[in-house]
Amino acid sequence: MSEQAVETPALDRYECRACGYVYEPEKGDDKHDIPSGTLFTELPVNWRCPVCSAKKTAFTNIGPAGTASGFKENLGFGLGVNKLTPGQKNILIFGALALAFLFFISLYGLQ
Repeated sequence: MSEQAVETPALDRYECRACGYVYEPEKGDDKHDIPSGTLFTELPVNWRCPVCSAKKTAFTNIGPAGTASGFKENLGFGLGVNKLTPGQKNILIFGALALAFLFFISLYGLQ
């Protein structure tokens, strides 16, 4: 039995330009009984935003979850920080704050 690589389409998220709701294919839409794993392009034509009832045409593609935010042309600038995903940026920022706090507290140990 040979295994074949199954290509899965990128699960791009779409954001409502009217209210900011983000449709995530991994979660689906419970309000309209859309199961998880349903791509935005597979949604019915009459599907509407569950928050503000905007039409499907009011949504814009914001890419898959976990990708670097920003325009692709700008990801090469800025000491490599622009290529970090939002989760990596959070670890960098809050990790640096925690480390600075530990260094500050360690000053009380000096005599």
